[in-house]
This record gives sequence, C-alpha cells and structure tokens, in this order.
Amino acid sequence: MNKWTRRGFITAGVLTTGALVVGVAIRPGHRAPKLAGMVADGEGEVLVNTWVKIDADNLVTAIAPHSEMGQGAHTALTQMLADEMDADWDNIAYLEAPAHEEFANYAMAREYLAGDMSIPRFLDDTIDGVFLNIAKSDAVGQITGGSTSIRLTGQRGMRMAGAAAREMIVKAAAKTWDVPARELRTERSHVYHDGSGQSGRYADFAEEAARHMPPSQPRLKEVSEYQIMGQPKQRLDIPSKVDGTAMFGIDVDVPDMKYAAIMGAPVIGSTVKSVDTSAAETMPGVIKIVQQERFVAVVAEGYWQAQQAVNALEASFEEGEAGTRNQEAIYDGFRTAMTDAVENGKEQEDISVGNARKALTSAARVFEAEYSVPFLAHAAMEPLNATVRIDGNTAEVWTGTQNPLKTRNAVAEALGFKPGDVTLHNQFLGGGFGRRAMPDYPVMAAQIAAECDFPVKLIWSREEDTQQDWYRLASVSRFKVGLDDAGMPVSWDQQYVDKHDPPEAAYPIYNLDNAFVHYIESDHHMRFGAWRSVDHTQHGFYIESAIDELAHEAGKDGYEYRRALLAGKPRHLAVLDAAAKAAGWGKTMPESHGIGISIVESFGTLCAQVVEVDMTGGKPKVTHVYAAADPGFVVNPDGFTAQIESGVIYGLTAALYGEITIEAGRVVQSNFHDYEIVRMDEAPEIHVTLINSGAKLGGGGEPGTPPIAPALANAIFNATGTRLRSLPLAYQDTGTV
Repeated sequence: MNKWTRRGFITAGVLTTGALVVGVAIRPGHRAPKLAGMVADGEGEVLVNTWVKIDADNLVTAIAPHSEMGQGAHTALTQMLADEMDADWDNIAYLEAPAHEEFANYAMAREYLAGDMSIPRFLDDTIDGVFLNIAKSDAVGQITGGSTSIRLTGQRGMRMAGAAAREMIVKAAAKTWDVPARELRTERSHVYHDGSGQSGRYADFAEEAARHMPPSQPRLKEVSEYQIMGQPKQRLDIPSKVDGTAMFGIDVDVPDMKYAAIMGAPVIGSTVKSVDTSAAETMPGVIKIVQQERFVAVVAEGYWQAQQAVNALEASFEEGEAGTRNQEAIYDGFRTAMTDAVENGKEQEDISVGNARKALTSAARVFEAEYSVPFLAHAAMEPLNATVRIDGNTAEVWTGTQNPLKTRNAVAEALGFKPGDVTLHNQFLGGGFGRRAMPDYPVMAAQIAAECDFPVKLIWSREEDTQQDWYRLASVSRFKVGLDDAGMPVSWDQQYVDKHDPPEAAYPIYNLDNAFVHYIESDHHMRFGAWRSVDHTQHGFYIESAIDELAHEAGKDGYEYRRALLAGKPRHLAVLDAAAKAAGWGKTMPESHGIGISIVESFGTLCAQVVEVDMTGGKPKVTHVYAAADPGFVVNPDGFTAQIESGVIYGLTAALYGEITIEAGRVVQSNFHDYEIVRMDEAPEIHVTLINSGAKLGGGGEPGTPPIAPALANAIFNATGTRLRSLPLAYQDTGTV
C-alpha cells in the first residue's frame, strides 16, 4: 500500500468534482445480502452487515478479516465489535472471514491511508468503495501483520460494524414497536423500551435490520462508556487449543490424501539442473517424484516416507554467481558501498533535520561507532504446510496463512485458474512472525497436486524451513555524532543498509536539532521477508545502543541521559519512567550482574524495557525483564501483556543466538541444534506495566521485540565494561569467565 500516499490519493482521486460522479458508482452499497451465502447460510442466521452475524439463538458472531496465529487478535477484535454493539459477551463468537475479495479488509486500507482525515459525510460511502477496490486489487486486504489488526481493523472495521449493527437493530425495533428510536436502549444483545415495558432479543429484529443500508458514520462510544473493551476477557481460541479440537494446517486430513516433502534449490534463486531419482523411486511408499523449476518433491503414502525419499535424491542446480558468495563477502560489500556513498555523495536520504554535517564541524568532540545485525529466519513452531485438492478447473487449499486472499490468488495464478475457482480454507497458524505472509509453500503444494489425481499435503522439514526462508536481512549501521561540552548531541549522522518498513523505523525519537539519516541498498542474493517488527528490530538495536554509548561518553546514567533527550515528550517519559521504576533503577547490582535500559516507538506503541543480566561464567543469562508499554488504550490487558512477553522472548532469542550465515551461497544452519532458541529454563521473569495514555491506538504484536536486544547489550556493558556492537550476543568475548 506504500505506492499510495495518504493525503495525495484522497485529495487528487476522490474529492475532485469529476471523481464524485465516479464515486457514486464505486460505493460498496449494502453488501450483506450478497455475502450472506458465504458466512450465514445456516438455519436462522442473518448477516446484518459485512462483519456481524446473528443467529436464531441470539448468538452474535464477529466476522474478522485476520488470521489467528496465537496473538489473540480474534478475541480483541470481537471485544471491540461487541462493546460497540452492546452485545452479550457470554453469547458471542467469532468467524474468520472467507478468503474472498468481497471480504477484503477495506477498513484496514482506509485507516492506514486516510487515518484521521476528516471526510464529509456524503462522501463516506464513496471513500469506503475506493478502499474496498484498493484492498481487492492489491490482494493485501486480509493480511495479518504490522500490528494492524487492532489499531486499524479494530478501529475502522470492528467498532464501526458493531456500532452500525446496534443502530440498525434499534431502528428495526423502533419500526416494529412503532416508538421513537431515541427512546430505546440496548444491553446484552437485547433492546428495551422502558416506557411501554417492551423488550426483545437482537435476533428478533435481525432480519428487518439486515434489509437496510448500514450507517457509514455510526456513533462510537467514549472510553468512559466501554463495558467490554479494556477488560481482560479470556481468549476465544484457547478452549479448542486446550482440548485438542483446534485445527491447524498440519492437522488437515482429507479423503485419499497423500503426503509430499520437498528439496528446494540450496542457493536461493537457483534452478534445478538434473535429478537422479533411481534410489528414491524404489523406497517404500513412494508414489511419484515431481520436478519443478526450483524444487523437487516426493509424493508418498506418509510424510516420513516422502522425506526419506527426498533425502535419497541426488540433485544438481544451476547456481550462478550466487553460489560463490559467503558471509564475509556480503558484509564487506555493505561496508564498501557505505563508504563509497559518503565519499561520492550518493547517500539516499531518509530524514534530514537542520544541518547535521555543518553542526558536526563545531562539535566539541565526535563519537563514531558501527553496529551490525545478521540474517534471521522466522523459525515458527508449526512446520510450513499446505493441502491442495484439484478437481478439474477448481481447487481447494487448506493451510495457515497470514494473507489468505493473496495466497488464494497466487495459487490460482500458478494453476492457470481464475481466482474465484480456488477456495482457501484458512486454519490456525502455529506461529507466523511474517513468514506465513508469503504464499510460496501453498503454491508449491498446488504445483505438486496438479501432477497427481489425489489431494496432496505438503509438509516442509525443519531444515527446509530454515534454509528456504524469506529472511530478516543482515545490515550494518554507522554513526557519527557530534557532542557538546556536556556530552549532549548537537549533530546526528546515521547511515545504514537497506530501508524496508515501516518508513519511520530509523527516525530517532529524541530531541535532535540536527539529524541526517541515510542509507544504501544491499547487493546479495538472499530474499527479504517481513520479520517481527521489520526494520524496528535493527534500528532499535542501533539507536538505543548508540544512545547508551553517548551517555557513557558524557559520564551520565543511561536512564537520565534519555530523560534529558526526551524533554517535552510526556508520553515517552511516562513509559521510560514506568519501566525504570518497576526495575528499581539505580539499585546496586551484585557482582557480575548488570542492568540496561532502552525505549523504542514502533507501530504506534511506545515500549521501554529494562534488562537484568547475570554474566557469571561469561555467558549472559537474562534474569529479569521489566517492560512498560503505552499503545494509547489496551483493548485486552491479558492479551496485550502476553504479546509483550512473546515479543521479549522472540527478540531475546534473536539477541542471544539468532544468526543465519552463508557459505557458498547456502544457508549453513538447518535446525534448532545450530539455530538456537531461548528455552524454558533460560526464560527470564517478565514484568509488564501497561499505560492507557489516550493516544491514538497502537499495535501489540510487534512492539515488544525491538527494545530487548539493546537493553541486553547495555546491561552486558554495565556488568562487564565490554561494549558489544553486533548480534548475536551469547558467544562473544566479554573478558569475563
């Protein structure tokens, strides 16, 4: 969606006189009647509007255009809808929206691109139509990622849908009872007219309500009116995960299904040249061997048989120049390109405030440092998988994906089908972190199934998953900071490798009068994929490590130094102070123990973390993490706390151990023995403080990850006096034993 500008698109494309005529034609209108057959075809079920279904038992179902991968999004989204609707939380359910363009998430697109822009009421339907078409055409209208579910879809989609449904039901009741709508009140999925003593269930008025166009601008509640939002409601997806009835992609079993395993080209981007299948063909259970441009697959009666046969294949690949690359050469290329950009004035500007280069000439002294981070894999616990059944010119896909609509379209394209001829059944995801936003594995399953006359379930091995990922890219960042006599920055110059998303990730949150942030683009064969928090993970480490070093240069406490640079930013200070207070900042630490702090703003949420580390024996053991977060308002405190805790553990894994290395163009790591993760006996105590500042709603899934690496590196320095400027940290020499 970055190809559209937020204000430029609206002002140039919609608010012109000519566009108004077109706008009438692209209004989405009342869409529920034509969508009902996809989600409300049961006895007594009524689709009141796109995202709300009511059945004969007065069960209210929220239809959510997002995936559930353990983050609890469906529960929080349902809370937002239910609260605005005055629904009975004890008789509530959720349903994931079908992977169909008519359920494209225009609410997310509109909130992302138009934000809080004031739209004239008479244009509101037109604007929704514009963004519905954007969401359909870009095939990103059902993506789950970037902490968009609650802050975008929840605000513009679920709350609006719930409030609209309530108004529609009230009008239907008023018509039925022949009383003014203003005299009616709603509570726990019932409508009351106190004057006459009449009452009725929402279900009693659902059919009448569904006949009418939903209001485009229903009244939304003030925070003081919330009954369900802000409450720690139990997750709606947990019971099925506890009793074993939850369906993940890997649980799918369809009649006559066979299994497939694959061998991808070991050098990413290379192609299959030849395959010796003689040994595999005679192995037990083997049914078919499928060769495609970039992979070879074995189809067998069972997965283990398929994988063993894959291991017996002898394949060669056209690797090209990429097959000669290694880790050291990639980093050398980064550094050479960075130097060349500065020396020859080829910097690509990210942000420029004041005149950093000029201010540097009058600085009392100059601080310079270089930091680096490695390639990272996603390492989701559920192996990648997809099941495909092809019947003539139609196909069904069962998988867990963060982007159902895009995946459906990609499968259709690979098979030469029309998108409408592919039905995708999305399942629970056993972790995603950005990896399951890519449709490569369902497409591979479809390509294999196309050569079989039975359904095929493709399961990737852990080795395949690690070595065929879409990676968080390696990067280097250089700082040149001019300091005054008190050690405070008067000039800030940061250069880094590769700019991805979000665009503001490299912008310092601190008060800097002169700042120049610029970048170069990398040149290597590794493919980029969104990794939890995307660019914030790199820049959180870079900036917060540099700030701590500046504090040390100035002879000042890292916490107090940050407070000075955040003067006039009360929201930032409140979060920083909350984390420091929870940790008892300033206390005396035991010998070989250290404490470090950081603060990162990402996806609309501020998160500060304090880490306590034990360096006894030389290897860092994180004992405590104190996190404070302000997302504006916390919809579900338990769920949000769990997401911060999850972000800490995921980020701590990367900070301590995460590293994908390249030799001869290939990924060296293959499984958890050499791509380590933080295990239960290493997990720290995590304390989370939540702040409702009333700011615009921020995300929950991403912001817990970026602060942990710099806070840990800063704690290690506090304990040992050794500054570590590259990740991972666990096995670097700190001079301690």
